[in-house]
Formats: sequence, structure tokens, C-alpha cells
Amino acid sequence: MPDPMGSIEFTWPFLAGFLLAYLVGSIPFGLVLTRFAGLGDIRSIGSRNIGATNVLRTGRKGLAAATLLLDGGKGLLAVAVAWQFGPDMALLAAVGAILGHCFPIWLKFNGGKGVATAIGVWLALVPNVGVVVCGLWLAIAFVFRYSSAASLVAMAVAPFLAWHLEGPQFAQAGGAIAVIVWLRHHQNIRRLLKGEETRISFRKK
Repeated sequence: MPDPMGSIEFTWPFLAGFLLAYLVGSIPFGLVLTRFAGLGDIRSIGSRNIGATNVLRTGRKGLAAATLLLDGGKGLLAVAVAWQFGPDMALLAAVGAILGHCFPIWLKFNGGKGVATAIGVWLALVPNVGVVVCGLWLAIAFVFRYSSAASLVAMAVAPFLAWHLEGPQFAQAGGAIAVIVWLRHHQNIRRLLKGEETRISFRKK
């Protein structure tokens, strides 16, 4: 990893890569798609979140699927491009894309919860980790019907898998991603502990 206090001649490409990944990650596809579909501001319903799970609450499964794919795709794209410049750049881009999605400058730094983008990031960083994380999320969500619980478990497992497959540097990036996602789920965690969390529903409210 580059030293952030190092020479600007050495660090500026990494800073630029991080910023570009942040900007890619900050594209609010859930908000854009629902507005184009004439559904208004997705932040006014359900969890008031711009992610695919909240888009699903509109009853528009196609829009929710598109949001999921695009949010995952932007994470995958940001890291895949950064990989061309080495693993350090890819790891910075991974964290940058997650921060962009969760704290987009366009939405006053109040964005999504980062799960779909994180899965896309892992598919580009360490494909095996990405596949396991995606499968784990699907399994837990299908059995228990809690999107938040599936997300929390999947993100917590990812750094340990990355450590085993790629080493500590990837695990550290995975740990940072997990912390960001868990922090964005703080309200969900509170509701889960109280038994008040909303289950995934495929019916229009």
C-alpha cells in the first residue's frame, strides 16, 4: 500500500484512482431508475434507502433486479479497471467504491448500505470470495428472509476468506468494507435485536 504521507509524485495516481472509484460508486442507480420509472423519490418509502431491497418494496421486481446488478456492476467495474494498475490500486478502488455508494456527494453523503456494491467489488478482487459471499447472502436471505442479517453475516465472513486465499492486505481491505457496511446497518441491527426487522417481501405494499 502506498504511504499516504509519501511524495505526491508517487501517491497522486493512487489518490486519483481512489477518487475515480468513489465517483463511480456514488452513482445512485436505485434513485435514478425509480425516478425514470415515475415512482418518485425512493428515499420517501420503506427504509428510505436507495438500494435494491428498498426498490423491491415498490413491487417492481425488474427495477429491483436492475438496481442490484448496476450497484454490483459499478463496484466490479471500478476494481476491474484499477486492477490494471496493480493490487494496491485495486484495493484502494474497492474501498473508494464502497464509500461512494454509502456516502455519495450528490446525495449529501447519505446513500445506500453497500452490500451489492461490496459483492461486485469482491467478484473483481477475489472471485472465489465474491461467489461465496453472494451465495451466503442468498442462502441466509432465502431461509430467514432478512436482507440485513444476510448482509451482515456475508460481509463479516469475507475478510476471513480473503485472508485465507490472498493474505492480510486483502483481509484488511475486507475488514474496512465490512466495518462500513455494518455501520450503515446500525438501525437494522437495532431492529434485529428487538425482533422488529422487516422481512423481505415480494408483494407490492
